[in-house]
Amino acid sequence: MKMKQFAVIGLGRFGSSLAKELVSQGLEVLGIDRDEETVDEMADVLTHAIVADSTEEETLRSIGIRNFDCAIVAIGDDIQASIMTAILLKDLGVRMVVAKALTELHGKVLERLGVDRVIYPERDMGIRVAHQLVNPNLLDYIELSKEYTIVELSVPGKLNGVTLKELDPRAKYGCSVVAINKKSGVIIAPAATDVINERDVMVIIGTNKQIESFEDELVGS
Repeated sequence: MKMKQFAVIGLGRFGSSLAKELVSQGLEVLGIDRDEETVDEMADVLTHAIVADSTEEETLRSIGIRNFDCAIVAIGDDIQASIMTAILLKDLGVRMVVAKALTELHGKVLERLGVDRVIYPERDMGIRVAHQLVNPNLLDYIELSKEYTIVELSVPGKLNGVTLKELDPRAKYGCSVVAINKKSGVIIAPAATDVINERDVMVIIGTNKQIESFEDELVGS
């Protein structure tokens, strides 16, 4: 079932950006923050925005937090408040709890508490930028696990007009092209006869080593 109602707790840079994006996708978003000025700034952007202390159980009960499909703990710099909020959200029966971690240790604590998804915005963005700097063809990078990665790679001019059969990433490198994003639209699960053109975007999945070998081929001679 698609999630429709979100509560974003902590409206700093990360929380406000996330909340705005959810609203732009047509979803209902309740923003919660201790700072009245911050809430006032977001009041006209979000579905609802309230001044509240998320570490107080009765406060969360009174706003009906358990009725939301997902609650996101985006508290910026107070690890204690983040952990206390996560505990209360789980105890109150929120269906899905997502929390921002400031450090690896903070993330481990959140995982132990049963948080459904722990995110590391600063760390993950640093990893993405590093990969993009090393390989200019790399548009996006998502680590699925310690071994597997999914990336978006821009097709260089030297591969213009090549079919996937000729490229044969599966046999040569072990990774798979699962989609091709063209100007005319996206091809999901492309066939061996599909042709790639310069500036198309290939979505590729494989192990880190497999994709690294494939990237080297793309930027090599």
